[in-house]
Amino acid sequence: MSATPLPARIRVIDSHTGGEPTRVALDLDLPLGDGDLSARRDSLRTNHDWLRRALCTEPRGSDTVVGALLCKPTAPTSAAGVIFFNNVGYLSMCGHGMIGLAATLAHLGRLSAGSHRIETPAGVVQVELLGDGSVSIENIRSYRARSGVEVSIPDFGIVRGDVAWGGNWFFLPERSPIPLEPANIPKLTDFCWQVRRALSAAGITGEHSAEIDHIELTGPPSSSNADAKNFVLCPGGAYDRSPCGTGTSAKLACLAADGRLTEGKLWRQESIIGSIFTASYRRAADGIIPTITGRAFVNAESTIIIDPRDPFATGIQ
Repeated sequence: MSATPLPARIRVIDSHTGGEPTRVALDLDLPLGDGDLSARRDSLRTNHDWLRRALCTEPRGSDTVVGALLCKPTAPTSAAGVIFFNNVGYLSMCGHGMIGLAATLAHLGRLSAGSHRIETPAGVVQVELLGDGSVSIENIRSYRARSGVEVSIPDFGIVRGDVAWGGNWFFLPERSPIPLEPANIPKLTDFCWQVRRALSAAGITGEHSAEIDHIELTGPPSSSNADAKNFVLCPGGAYDRSPCGTGTSAKLACLAADGRLTEGKLWRQESIIGSIFTASYRRAADGIIPTITGRAFVNAESTIIIDPRDPFATGIQ
């Protein structure tokens, strides 16, 4: 825990994007240095991890909550900086969280309709607040790093898929052996955990030995307004209720690499609970630049109380 005295109160705003929650911590001036968002994320992890635990773990949080620390940007042309985290660690980027952050800043009157730069540890994301309240994010460069990767899964045999980057590292099996239906969520979760363990055991990683901590399954959509349905298992063991912004970015990178989706064509990605993101991409050197559009709703304004007498004030560890 940090030697810096903990604040007694933290103002937060909760939202959900397609069913997936985001909790934004406001007006919190932690001594993270003046580096870029990647350096400040490392400082947050090393010196102030209590914040992540307090916001995202029990008894206040859960394995579904993604936290977001609003930070001052490094560039005067940027509207804000943000560091995302969850119940087990830190994220380079978070698509649903970025849409939730934009909705939160608009709710506060800090973001107006139009285009804005938001700095993240993964790079600068262009956010456009649309007139109908929806948000488009132009994500960082996304790409497929490896194709045809095989792992052996007990009871399922060989699973073949792609390794792709969309702001986080994903493994995307070619097919799901289990139908993507809400009733199958426990089975889908167990299968994805087996895939993740198999990747780790086989030493299969993203670039620079980065852990592949997201597993994304794809299947036929339930909605006539969607092109596909996904099931994404997040690092902390929860499934993504939204269609997953970084996961949709990784999926588009694979579709583009296979020539299955042309530049500028819309792709409608449905989540396991039926929420939908609309996506497209433009070509970039060694990958694509995806644009993801969705909508978030602010659903709570509250104050986190850090009581020094409470043994679980900063979460159950």
